[in-house]
Amino acid sequence: MTPIQIQVINYIKQNPLRSSNDIHKGLGGIIGYSTLKRLLTELISEKLVVSQGKLKGTRYDISPEYNLLYEVNTQDYFQREQDERLIKDTFDFSLIKDVLAKATIFTIKEREKLDLLHLKFLDNIAKLSGTVYDKEMERLAIDLSWKSSQIEGNTYSLLETERLLKEKQTASGKPKDDAVMLLNHKEALNFIIEHKDYVFPLSIRGIEDIHTILIRDLDVERSIRHNKVGITGTNYVPLDNEYQIREALTEMCTLINEKESPLEKSLLTLVLLSYIQPFADGNKRTARIVANAILIASGYCPISFRTVDSIAYKEAMLVFYELNNISAFKKIFIDQFEFAVKTYF
Repeated sequence: MTPIQIQVINYIKQNPLRSSNDIHKGLGGIIGYSTLKRLLTELISEKLVVSQGKLKGTRYDISPEYNLLYEVNTQDYFQREQDERLIKDTFDFSLIKDVLAKATIFTIKEREKLDLLHLKFLDNIAKLSGTVYDKEMERLAIDLSWKSSQIEGNTYSLLETERLLKEKQTASGKPKDDAVMLLNHKEALNFIIEHKDYVFPLSIRGIEDIHTILIRDLDVERSIRHNKVGITGTNYVPLDNEYQIREALTEMCTLINEKESPLEKSLLTLVLLSYIQPFADGNKRTARIVANAILIASGYCPISFRTVDSIAYKEAMLVFYELNNISAFKKIFIDQFEFAVKTYF
């Protein structure tokens, strides 16, 4: 947001349900009244502000979506240590039903940009032969397998990953589990490409099946967890009751199935599966594969995350855990979608 938009938002936060005239006076006349009215209209269109009443009786307040969408500066946010941050340290059951169900995640400008990128992708693949398309999909699959595993601490380089996935040649001096993780990624990607309708509608069983492929031959429990799990770097504590976890997953699947935009479906899958943490391990890996399955099934370009900074990815995820704010992760998603469209196919 612009500095003046931020000032308007901050005034409304501190002085809810005020008229436009009250807001204009409260800001000390730093902008004209007609400019303020235009700004209020813009903030309402972006679902950051809501209005109540009509004509002279119109009053303005912060929208429920504001906390979800306002821009968080992660560099400033993480200057505070883990125990110094004021956060939501438990799972918020109202987030899915009361906020995300009503929210439009992408702004008008973001939707226009994403739509243009999607049209570019469709135009690109229309010019490719089946053989070239398959080669590009394989290249993206290698990049995604490498980056998704690297985010989780895998030590294979991109070139070592390519040799492993193409030639089944393991890298010397690397843990066996690192190779298994990468091979499982490729198998999961092959599965969602071959079974494009597997995530329509999205279901708990479908998520569990993909998770099972990803953790095969690794020392990880495959079922929904029924005990407590901690997350490094945050005081947020996910649900620790199997029935509540299943309830949250059910609500998540309902939400995603009801959304129209495949890009919103994909982004929400990425953040919510990680937020719920249904499994003892492999949650973010599962989220990235399921999110890509939604894109592929909908005819959209999948995302490799190849150029994302692993620390930035984790910080954006922590912001969602602690503040239920999607802005930082949304930026990563848009940037990586643009990279994928311009790099592959």
